[in-house]
Amino acid sequence: MAKVHFIAIGGSVMHQLAIALRHKGYEVSGSDDEIFEPSKSNLATAGILPASLGWDPARIHPQLDAVILGMHARADNPELIKAQELQLKIYSFPEYIYQESKDKTRVAIGGSHGKTTITSMIMHVLQQCHQQFDYLVGAKLEGFSQSVNVTDAPLIVCEADEYPASVLEKRPKFHFLHPQISVLSGIAWDHINVFPTFENYLEQFAIFLRTMEPGGKLIYNQTDETLRQLVAKEGSHLECIPYGVPEHTIINGLTRVRFGNASTDLMVFGEHNLLNIHAALLVCKALGIGDIDFLAAIATFKGAAKRMELVAKNEQTAFYRDFAHAPSKVKATIQALRKQYPNRKLIAVLELHTYSSLNAAFMSEYAGALDPADLAGVFYSAHALEIKRMPDLSPEIIREGFANKDLVILNNRAALEAFLGQQDFHNTNVLLMSSGDYEGLDFGGLKKYLTV
Repeated sequence: MAKVHFIAIGGSVMHQLAIALRHKGYEVSGSDDEIFEPSKSNLATAGILPASLGWDPARIHPQLDAVILGMHARADNPELIKAQELQLKIYSFPEYIYQESKDKTRVAIGGSHGKTTITSMIMHVLQQCHQQFDYLVGAKLEGFSQSVNVTDAPLIVCEADEYPASVLEKRPKFHFLHPQISVLSGIAWDHINVFPTFENYLEQFAIFLRTMEPGGKLIYNQTDETLRQLVAKEGSHLECIPYGVPEHTIINGLTRVRFGNASTDLMVFGEHNLLNIHAALLVCKALGIGDIDFLAAIATFKGAAKRMELVAKNEQTAFYRDFAHAPSKVKATIQALRKQYPNRKLIAVLELHTYSSLNAAFMSEYAGALDPADLAGVFYSAHALEIKRMPDLSPEIIREGFANKDLVILNNRAALEAFLGQQDFHNTNVLLMSSGDYEGLDFGGLKKYLTV
Protein backbone atom coordinates (compact mmCIF):
# COMPACT_ATOMS: atom_id res chain seq x y z
CA MET A 1 0.00 0.00 0.00
CA ALA A 2 1.43 3.39 -1.03
CA LYS A 3 2.06 5.84 1.82
CA VAL A 4 1.54 9.52 0.94
CA HIS A 5 1.85 12.62 3.14
CA PHE A 6 0.38 16.02 2.28
CA ILE A 7 2.05 19.19 3.54
CA ALA A 8 -0.76 21.83 3.57
CA ILE A 9 -3.53 19.26 3.18
CA GLY A 10 -6.33 21.80 3.79
CA GLY A 11 -6.21 23.47 0.37
CA SER A 12 -9.41 23.38 -1.68
CA VAL A 13 -7.91 21.06 -4.32
CA MET A 14 -5.20 19.43 -2.18
CA HIS A 15 -7.67 17.95 0.28
CA GLN A 16 -9.71 16.57 -2.61
CA LEU A 17 -6.66 14.73 -3.96
CA ALA A 18 -5.95 13.38 -0.47
CA ILE A 19 -9.50 12.01 -0.24
CA ALA A 20 -9.27 10.52 -3.75
CA LEU A 21 -6.05 8.67 -2.84
CA ARG A 22 -7.63 7.47 0.42
CA HIS A 23 -10.54 6.07 -1.62
CA LYS A 24 -8.02 4.39 -3.92
CA GLY A 25 -6.65 2.49 -0.92
CA TYR A 26 -3.52 4.52 -0.18
CA GLU A 27 -2.35 5.29 3.36
CA VAL A 28 -2.79 9.07 3.57
CA SER A 29 -1.57 11.51 6.22
CA GLY A 30 -1.37 15.27 6.25
CA SER A 31 -0.72 18.49 8.10
CA ASP A 32 -1.64 22.16 7.95
CA ASP A 33 -1.49 25.27 10.12
CA GLU A 34 -5.16 26.10 9.42
CA ILE A 35 -8.00 24.12 7.86
CA PHE A 36 -11.30 25.78 6.99
CA GLU A 37 -14.67 24.44 5.89
CA PRO A 38 -15.57 22.55 3.80
CA SER A 39 -12.06 20.99 3.77
CA LYS A 40 -12.23 20.26 7.50
CA SER A 41 -15.48 18.28 7.38
CA ASN A 42 -14.52 16.53 4.13
CA LEU A 43 -11.21 15.35 5.60
CA ALA A 44 -12.90 14.26 8.85
CA THR A 45 -15.49 12.22 6.93
CA ALA A 46 -12.69 10.50 5.00
CA GLY A 47 -10.85 9.78 8.26
CA ILE A 48 -7.73 11.78 7.36
CA LEU A 49 -8.20 15.07 9.24
CA PRO A 50 -4.93 15.83 11.10
CA ALA A 51 -5.31 15.25 14.85
CA SER A 52 -3.76 18.66 15.53
CA LEU A 53 -2.88 21.80 13.59
CA GLY A 54 0.68 22.85 12.89
CA TRP A 55 3.83 21.32 11.44
CA ASP A 56 5.63 18.35 13.03
CA PRO A 57 8.78 16.85 11.46
CA ALA A 58 7.97 13.57 13.27
CA ARG A 59 5.24 13.00 10.66
CA ILE A 60 7.94 12.63 8.01
CA HIS A 61 9.62 9.20 7.93
CA PRO A 62 11.61 7.07 5.46
CA GLN A 63 8.64 4.77 4.73
CA LEU A 64 6.76 7.52 2.87
CA ASP A 65 6.49 6.84 -0.87
CA ALA A 66 5.64 10.47 -1.66
CA VAL A 67 5.31 13.88 -0.05
CA ILE A 68 2.91 16.23 -1.82
CA LEU A 69 3.58 19.92 -1.25
CA GLY A 70 0.68 22.37 -1.14
CA MET A 71 0.65 25.90 -2.53
CA HIS A 72 0.81 27.78 0.77
CA ALA A 73 3.61 25.72 2.34
CA ARG A 74 6.73 27.87 2.71
CA ALA A 75 10.31 26.92 1.89
CA ASP A 76 11.24 26.88 5.60
CA ASN A 77 8.43 24.45 6.51
CA PRO A 78 9.97 22.01 9.04
CA GLU A 79 8.22 19.00 7.49
CA LEU A 80 9.51 19.94 4.04
CA ILE A 81 13.04 20.36 5.39
CA LYS A 82 12.85 16.91 7.01
CA ALA A 83 11.59 15.37 3.76
CA GLN A 84 14.49 16.98 1.88
CA GLU A 85 16.97 15.66 4.46
CA LEU A 86 15.58 12.14 4.04
CA GLN A 87 15.72 12.57 0.24
CA LEU A 88 12.09 11.55 -0.10
CA LYS A 89 10.18 12.03 -3.35
CA ILE A 90 8.59 15.47 -3.10
CA TYR A 91 5.92 16.45 -5.62
CA SER A 92 3.84 19.52 -6.33
CA PHE A 93 0.16 18.79 -6.97
CA PRO A 94 0.43 18.64 -10.81
CA GLU A 95 3.67 16.64 -10.70
CA TYR A 96 1.90 14.01 -8.61
CA ILE A 97 -1.15 14.00 -10.88
CA TYR A 98 1.21 13.19 -13.75
CA GLN A 99 2.80 10.35 -11.75
CA GLU A 100 -0.66 8.86 -11.19
CA SER A 101 -1.64 9.23 -14.85
CA LYS A 102 1.51 8.37 -16.83
CA ASP A 103 -0.22 5.35 -18.37
CA LYS A 104 -3.55 7.12 -19.04
CA THR A 105 -4.82 9.27 -21.88
CA ARG A 106 -4.38 12.78 -20.50
CA VAL A 107 -6.67 15.65 -21.53
CA ALA A 108 -5.61 19.13 -20.35
CA ILE A 109 -7.85 22.20 -20.59
CA GLY A 110 -5.79 25.40 -20.49
CA GLY A 111 -6.19 29.08 -21.33
CA SER A 112 -6.90 32.32 -19.53
CA HIS A 113 -10.66 31.80 -19.39
CA GLY A 114 -13.24 29.05 -19.61
CA LYS A 115 -11.01 26.26 -18.23
CA THR A 116 -13.37 25.20 -15.46
CA THR A 117 -16.46 25.32 -17.68
CA ILE A 118 -14.93 23.38 -20.60
CA THR A 119 -13.56 20.77 -18.19
CA SER A 120 -16.96 20.51 -16.50
CA MET A 121 -18.74 20.14 -19.84
CA ILE A 122 -16.45 17.29 -20.88
CA MET A 123 -16.92 15.58 -17.51
CA HIS A 124 -20.70 15.92 -17.76
CA VAL A 125 -20.80 14.42 -21.25
CA LEU A 126 -18.45 11.55 -20.37
CA GLN A 127 -20.57 10.74 -17.33
CA GLN A 128 -23.80 10.86 -19.33
CA CYS A 129 -22.19 8.54 -21.90
CA HIS A 130 -21.14 6.10 -19.12
CA GLN A 131 -17.40 6.47 -19.71
CA GLN A 132 -14.85 5.66 -16.99
CA PHE A 133 -12.50 8.56 -16.31
CA ASP A 134 -10.50 10.44 -13.68
CA TYR A 135 -10.68 14.19 -13.36
CA LEU A 136 -9.37 17.38 -11.80
CA VAL A 137 -11.58 20.48 -11.89
CA GLY A 138 -11.61 23.75 -9.97
CA ALA A 139 -15.29 23.92 -9.04
CA LYS A 140 -18.15 21.92 -7.60
CA LEU A 141 -20.10 20.22 -10.35
CA GLU A 142 -23.55 18.68 -10.06
CA GLY A 143 -23.37 14.89 -10.25
CA PHE A 144 -19.81 14.70 -8.87
CA SER A 145 -19.11 14.33 -5.16
CA GLN A 146 -15.49 15.46 -5.49
CA SER A 147 -13.49 17.87 -7.62
CA VAL A 148 -10.58 15.40 -7.94
CA ASN A 149 -10.81 11.69 -8.66
CA VAL A 150 -7.90 9.28 -9.17
CA THR A 151 -8.73 5.63 -9.91
CA ASP A 152 -7.58 2.97 -12.36
CA ALA A 153 -9.60 4.54 -15.21
CA PRO A 154 -7.78 4.77 -18.60
CA LEU A 155 -8.49 8.51 -19.02
CA ILE A 156 -8.00 11.69 -16.98
CA VAL A 157 -9.48 15.12 -17.76
CA CYS A 158 -7.63 18.00 -16.08
CA GLU A 159 -8.26 21.69 -15.71
CA ALA A 160 -4.75 22.98 -16.45
CA ASP A 161 -3.84 26.09 -14.49
CA GLU A 162 -0.98 28.41 -15.42
CA TYR A 163 -0.30 29.39 -11.77
CA PRO A 164 3.00 28.19 -10.16
CA ALA A 165 2.96 24.62 -8.84
CA SER A 166 4.54 25.11 -5.39
CA VAL A 167 7.13 27.02 -3.35
CA LEU A 168 9.82 24.67 -4.68
CA GLU A 169 8.49 24.41 -8.23
CA LYS A 170 7.82 27.86 -9.67
CA ARG A 171 6.86 26.63 -13.12
CA PRO A 172 3.15 26.74 -14.03
CA LYS A 173 1.03 23.73 -13.12
CA PHE A 174 0.06 22.97 -16.69
CA HIS A 175 3.67 22.39 -17.74
CA PHE A 176 3.69 19.07 -15.88
CA LEU A 177 0.71 17.33 -17.47
CA HIS A 178 2.10 16.52 -20.96
CA PRO A 179 -1.34 15.81 -22.45
CA GLN A 180 -2.05 13.84 -25.60
CA ILE A 181 -5.17 16.02 -26.09
CA SER A 182 -5.29 19.67 -25.01
CA VAL A 183 -7.48 22.76 -25.29
CA LEU A 184 -6.31 26.36 -25.22
CA SER A 185 -9.28 28.68 -24.82
CA GLY A 186 -7.50 32.01 -25.26
CA ILE A 187 -4.71 34.12 -23.83
CA ALA A 188 -5.42 37.27 -21.80
CA TRP A 189 -2.79 38.56 -19.36
CA ASP A 190 -3.53 37.61 -15.75
CA HIS A 191 -1.68 36.91 -12.45
CA ILE A 192 0.55 40.00 -12.75
CA ASN A 193 2.06 39.25 -9.32
CA VAL A 194 3.61 36.13 -10.92
CA PHE A 195 3.90 37.17 -14.58
CA PRO A 196 4.87 40.88 -14.50
CA THR A 197 4.71 41.35 -18.28
CA PHE A 198 2.41 40.05 -21.00
CA GLU A 199 5.45 38.59 -22.82
CA ASN A 200 6.37 36.57 -19.74
CA TYR A 201 2.79 35.30 -19.46
CA LEU A 202 2.63 34.41 -23.17
CA GLU A 203 5.86 32.43 -22.92
CA GLN A 204 4.23 30.02 -20.43
CA PHE A 205 1.74 28.97 -23.10
CA ALA A 206 4.54 28.63 -25.66
CA ILE A 207 6.36 26.26 -23.30
CA PHE A 208 3.14 24.29 -22.80
CA LEU A 209 2.86 23.73 -26.57
CA ARG A 210 6.55 22.87 -26.96
CA THR A 211 6.33 20.20 -24.26
CA MET A 212 3.35 18.41 -25.83
CA GLU A 213 4.30 15.14 -27.51
CA PRO A 214 4.56 15.24 -31.35
CA GLY A 215 1.28 14.28 -32.96
CA GLY A 216 -0.76 15.35 -29.94
CA LYS A 217 -4.11 17.03 -30.58
CA LEU A 218 -4.31 20.78 -29.84
CA ILE A 219 -7.84 22.19 -29.91
CA TYR A 220 -7.60 25.99 -29.90
CA ASN A 221 -9.83 29.04 -30.06
CA GLN A 222 -9.20 30.54 -33.50
CA THR A 223 -11.14 33.72 -32.61
CA ASP A 224 -8.24 34.73 -30.33
CA GLU A 225 -5.64 36.43 -32.52
CA THR A 226 -2.82 36.15 -29.94
CA LEU A 227 -3.44 32.43 -29.56
CA ARG A 228 -3.71 31.90 -33.32
CA GLN A 229 -0.30 33.48 -33.84
CA LEU A 230 1.22 31.40 -31.03
CA VAL A 231 -0.16 28.14 -32.46
CA ALA A 232 1.22 29.02 -35.90
CA LYS A 233 4.64 29.62 -34.35
CA GLU A 234 4.84 26.78 -31.81
CA GLY A 235 2.37 24.10 -32.94
CA SER A 236 3.97 22.61 -36.08
CA HIS A 237 4.61 19.28 -34.32
CA LEU A 238 0.94 18.96 -33.27
CA GLU A 239 -2.39 18.17 -34.91
CA CYS A 240 -3.95 21.62 -34.55
CA ILE A 241 -7.76 21.75 -34.57
CA PRO A 242 -9.33 25.25 -34.52
CA TYR A 243 -12.75 26.08 -33.12
CA GLY A 244 -15.03 29.11 -33.10
CA VAL A 245 -18.58 30.15 -32.23
CA PRO A 246 -20.90 27.44 -33.61
CA GLU A 247 -24.16 28.08 -35.46
CA HIS A 248 -26.89 29.04 -32.99
CA THR A 249 -30.11 30.99 -32.42
CA ILE A 250 -31.49 32.86 -29.40
CA ILE A 251 -35.28 33.00 -29.03
CA ASN A 252 -36.98 34.32 -25.89
CA GLY A 253 -33.83 33.92 -23.81
CA LEU A 254 -33.24 30.32 -24.94
CA THR A 255 -30.13 29.36 -26.95
CA ARG A 256 -30.19 26.53 -29.50
CA VAL A 257 -26.87 25.28 -30.89
CA ARG A 258 -26.34 23.30 -34.09
CA PHE A 259 -23.49 21.06 -35.24
CA GLY A 260 -24.02 19.59 -38.72
CA ASN A 261 -27.55 18.20 -38.90
CA ALA A 262 -28.02 17.92 -35.13
CA SER A 263 -29.17 20.67 -32.75
CA THR A 264 -30.30 21.08 -29.16
CA ASP A 265 -31.50 23.72 -26.70
CA LEU A 266 -29.06 24.67 -23.95
CA MET A 267 -29.35 25.50 -20.26
CA VAL A 268 -26.31 27.82 -20.48
CA PHE A 269 -25.83 30.83 -22.73
CA GLY A 270 -23.40 33.43 -24.01
CA GLU A 271 -20.86 33.50 -26.83
CA HIS A 272 -18.14 32.36 -24.41
CA ASN A 273 -20.18 29.28 -23.49
CA LEU A 274 -20.85 28.52 -27.16
CA LEU A 275 -17.08 28.59 -27.69
CA ASN A 276 -16.66 26.36 -24.61
CA ILE A 277 -19.21 23.87 -25.98
CA HIS A 278 -17.43 23.70 -29.34
CA ALA A 279 -14.12 22.98 -27.58
CA ALA A 280 -15.78 20.29 -25.43
CA LEU A 281 -17.40 18.70 -28.50
CA LEU A 282 -14.02 18.42 -30.26
CA VAL A 283 -12.41 16.85 -27.19
CA CYS A 284 -15.26 14.35 -26.87
CA LYS A 285 -15.01 13.57 -30.59
CA ALA A 286 -11.30 12.82 -30.09
CA LEU A 287 -12.36 10.44 -27.30
CA GLY A 288 -14.82 8.62 -29.59
CA ILE A 289 -18.12 10.32 -28.70
CA GLY A 290 -20.30 11.32 -31.67
CA ASP A 291 -22.05 14.67 -32.15
CA ILE A 292 -25.56 13.34 -31.47
CA ASP A 293 -24.55 11.71 -28.18
CA PHE A 294 -22.62 14.85 -27.23
CA LEU A 295 -25.60 17.15 -27.89
CA ALA A 296 -28.00 14.87 -26.00
CA ALA A 297 -25.69 15.10 -22.98
CA ILE A 298 -24.77 18.79 -23.16
CA ALA A 299 -28.47 19.74 -23.26
CA THR A 300 -28.66 18.87 -19.53
CA PHE A 301 -25.48 20.74 -18.51
CA LYS A 302 -26.40 23.44 -15.97
CA GLY A 303 -22.96 24.96 -15.51
CA ALA A 304 -20.27 24.75 -12.84
CA ALA A 305 -20.79 26.40 -9.45
CA LYS A 306 -20.46 30.22 -9.55
CA ARG A 307 -20.29 30.24 -13.38
CA MET A 308 -23.29 32.36 -14.47
CA GLU A 309 -25.13 30.74 -11.58
CA LEU A 310 -28.78 31.76 -11.28
CA VAL A 311 -29.26 32.49 -7.56
CA ALA A 312 -32.74 34.07 -7.54
CA LYS A 313 -35.44 34.80 -10.13
CA ASN A 314 -39.08 35.47 -10.87
CA GLU A 315 -40.96 36.66 -13.95
CA GLN A 316 -39.48 40.17 -13.78
CA THR A 317 -36.03 39.82 -12.24
CA ALA A 318 -33.03 37.49 -12.17
CA PHE A 319 -29.87 37.57 -10.03
CA TYR A 320 -26.76 35.88 -11.45
CA ARG A 321 -23.49 35.12 -9.70
CA ASP A 322 -20.30 34.61 -11.71
CA PHE A 323 -16.66 33.88 -10.87
CA ALA A 324 -15.45 36.41 -13.47
CA HIS A 325 -12.66 38.67 -12.22
CA ALA A 326 -10.01 39.07 -14.95
CA PRO A 327 -10.83 41.71 -17.61
CA SER A 328 -11.47 39.25 -20.45
CA LYS A 329 -13.79 37.17 -18.24
CA VAL A 330 -15.72 40.22 -17.06
CA LYS A 331 -16.23 41.42 -20.63
CA ALA A 332 -17.39 38.00 -21.87
CA THR A 333 -19.80 37.44 -18.97
CA ILE A 334 -21.47 40.84 -19.09
CA GLN A 335 -21.81 40.75 -22.89
CA ALA A 336 -23.38 37.29 -22.67
CA LEU A 337 -26.13 38.47 -20.33
CA ARG A 338 -26.75 41.61 -22.40
CA LYS A 339 -27.13 39.62 -25.65
CA GLN A 340 -29.29 36.93 -24.07
CA TYR A 341 -31.78 39.44 -22.66
CA PRO A 342 -31.47 42.54 -24.86
CA ASN A 343 -34.72 44.09 -23.60
CA ARG A 344 -33.95 43.82 -19.90
CA LYS A 345 -32.18 46.44 -17.81
CA LEU A 346 -28.77 45.15 -16.66
CA ILE A 347 -27.17 46.03 -13.31
CA ALA A 348 -23.61 44.72 -12.90
CA VAL A 349 -21.34 44.84 -9.85
CA LEU A 350 -17.74 43.60 -10.00
CA GLU A 351 -15.74 42.87 -6.85
CA LEU A 352 -12.01 43.63 -7.12
CA HIS A 353 -10.53 40.80 -5.06
CA THR A 354 -7.41 39.42 -6.76
CA TYR A 355 -3.93 40.91 -6.59
CA SER A 356 -4.12 41.92 -10.26
CA SER A 357 -7.55 43.55 -10.03
CA LEU A 358 -6.58 45.58 -6.94
CA ASN A 359 -3.41 46.87 -8.57
CA ALA A 360 -3.64 50.48 -9.79
CA ALA A 361 -1.15 49.77 -12.59
CA PHE A 362 -3.42 47.00 -13.95
CA MET A 363 -6.69 48.94 -13.70
CA SER A 364 -6.62 50.23 -17.30
CA GLU A 365 -6.98 46.60 -18.50
CA TYR A 366 -10.63 46.93 -17.38
CA ALA A 367 -11.34 49.94 -19.65
CA GLY A 368 -14.87 49.61 -21.02
CA ALA A 369 -15.44 46.21 -19.39
CA LEU A 370 -18.62 47.28 -17.58
CA ASP A 371 -19.98 49.56 -20.32
CA PRO A 372 -22.69 47.13 -21.56
CA ALA A 373 -24.48 47.50 -18.19
CA ASP A 374 -27.17 50.14 -17.69
CA LEU A 375 -25.90 50.62 -14.13
CA ALA A 376 -22.42 49.48 -13.13
CA GLY A 377 -20.67 49.27 -9.78
CA VAL A 378 -17.27 48.23 -8.46
CA PHE A 379 -16.91 46.76 -4.97
CA TYR A 380 -13.66 46.43 -3.05
CA SER A 381 -12.86 46.22 0.64
CA ALA A 382 -10.04 47.63 2.73
CA HIS A 383 -9.66 44.16 4.24
CA ALA A 384 -8.74 42.62 0.87
CA LEU A 385 -6.06 45.28 0.39
CA GLU A 386 -4.72 44.68 3.92
CA ILE A 387 -4.46 40.91 3.42
CA LYS A 388 -2.50 41.41 0.20
CA ARG A 389 -0.43 44.22 1.79
CA MET A 390 -1.39 46.61 -0.95
CA PRO A 391 -1.87 50.40 -0.79
CA ASP A 392 -5.33 51.93 -0.66
CA LEU A 393 -7.21 52.51 -3.91
CA SER A 394 -9.04 55.74 -4.63
CA PRO A 395 -12.40 55.76 -6.46
CA GLU A 396 -10.85 58.14 -8.99
CA ILE A 397 -8.20 55.58 -9.99
CA ILE A 398 -10.90 52.93 -10.46
CA ARG A 399 -13.18 55.19 -12.54
CA GLU A 400 -10.22 56.26 -14.66
CA GLY A 401 -9.06 52.65 -15.17
CA PHE A 402 -12.54 51.47 -16.16
CA ALA A 403 -12.97 54.60 -18.32
CA ASN A 404 -16.41 55.06 -16.77
CA LYS A 405 -17.13 58.29 -14.90
CA ASP A 406 -20.58 57.04 -13.83
CA LEU A 407 -19.23 53.97 -12.04
CA VAL A 408 -20.71 53.43 -8.56
CA ILE A 409 -17.93 52.65 -6.05
CA LEU A 410 -18.86 50.48 -3.05
CA ASN A 411 -16.43 49.87 -0.17
CA ASN A 412 -18.25 47.45 2.13
CA ARG A 413 -21.11 44.98 2.25
CA ALA A 414 -23.47 47.44 3.95
CA ALA A 415 -22.94 49.90 1.08
CA LEU A 416 -23.64 47.13 -1.46
CA GLU A 417 -26.83 46.09 0.31
CA ALA A 418 -27.96 49.73 0.50
CA PHE A 419 -27.22 50.14 -3.21
CA LEU A 420 -29.32 47.07 -4.06
CA GLY A 421 -32.10 48.25 -1.77
CA GLN A 422 -32.40 51.51 -3.72
CA GLN A 423 -32.96 49.88 -7.13
CA ASP A 424 -36.13 49.22 -9.07
CA PHE A 425 -35.72 45.64 -10.34
CA HIS A 426 -38.70 45.61 -12.69
CA ASN A 427 -37.65 43.86 -15.94
CA THR A 428 -34.05 43.68 -14.71
CA ASN A 429 -31.12 41.27 -14.56
CA VAL A 430 -28.47 41.70 -11.84
CA LEU A 431 -24.97 40.30 -12.35
CA LEU A 432 -22.58 39.96 -9.40
CA MET A 433 -19.04 39.06 -10.53
CA SER A 434 -16.31 38.06 -8.11
CA SER A 435 -13.78 35.42 -7.07
CA GLY A 436 -14.59 36.53 -3.49
CA ASP A 437 -17.85 36.90 -1.57
CA TYR A 438 -18.47 40.66 -1.12
CA GLU A 439 -17.51 40.48 2.60
CA GLY A 440 -19.87 37.58 3.26
CA LEU A 441 -22.91 38.66 1.22
CA ASP A 442 -25.81 36.23 1.68
CA PHE A 443 -26.50 35.19 -1.92
CA GLY A 444 -29.43 33.06 -0.84
CA GLY A 445 -31.04 36.16 0.64
CA LEU A 446 -31.03 38.08 -2.66
CA LYS A 447 -34.55 36.84 -3.36
CA LYS A 448 -35.84 39.54 -1.00
CA TYR A 449 -35.07 42.07 -3.76
CA LEU A 450 -37.22 40.31 -6.36
CA THR A 451 -39.98 42.44 -7.88
CA VAL A 452 -43.41 41.28 -6.78
